[in-house]
Amino acid sequence: MLVNKVEICGVNTSKLPVLTENQKCQLFKAMQQGDLSARTSLINGNLRLVLSVIQRFGNRGEYVDDLFQVGCIGLIKAIDNFDLSQNVKFSTYAVPMIIGEIRRYLRDNNSVRVSRSLRDTAYKALQIRDNLVNQYSREPSINEIARELKMPREEIVFALDAIQEPISLFEPVYHDGGDPIYVMDQINDEKNQDLYWLENIAIQDALRKLSNREKLILNLRFYAGKTQMEVAKEIGISQAQVSRLEKAALNHIRKYL
Repeated sequence: MLVNKVEICGVNTSKLPVLTENQKCQLFKAMQQGDLSARTSLINGNLRLVLSVIQRFGNRGEYVDDLFQVGCIGLIKAIDNFDLSQNVKFSTYAVPMIIGEIRRYLRDNNSVRVSRSLRDTAYKALQIRDNLVNQYSREPSINEIARELKMPREEIVFALDAIQEPISLFEPVYHDGGDPIYVMDQINDEKNQDLYWLENIAIQDALRKLSNREKLILNLRFYAGKTQMEVAKEIGISQAQVSRLEKAALNHIRKYL
């Protein structure tokens, strides 16, 4: 995705106008009085917001033109629903609306299939969420959304989780000008903790105390994945002997551990 692309959807992004807060306020007042040209000016004067938002989705493999168009839909919704009386900056209100629109687009085009009932629940929750944002000018809690839908909180959480698009382990989550921090850097590796490291050492010490035949049986059974009958045939003893030697070897390991 070319986030530094100058022309997007026929728009020269290097020449986009920038509106002051006072200009925005005057245009919103004019728009509310029916001036359609003021609405157009607000859209053109805030397209840089869309540009800043779509850069967050630069590693999704989506065409920048598609994301820009979807982001513009979110911007237009924000302009049409913005309430001057709430005493909040337009950008503060608009950015979550633009992000939400892009995320919905990505979910709808996601290759991971989710059941229709879950999708319906999730989209109803997102609609309620947008309504509550418009009403209170803040992000609503899951409990508030659940109360509006008259559904258990757990069902809302499950539905919203189900439609989340997959995230690459190499997606940057923080960048301060130096080396970026990726999602994989934030994941706990339980298998490499000191406890597991010490257990591995103890198991290796225990294995050294077994006879060569016991080591061979355990290797064939638990590393090669063979049955006791297959092991018996390979080393030339009965299945009962394999079973007895295997149990004895495991008991020895437990004792040493």
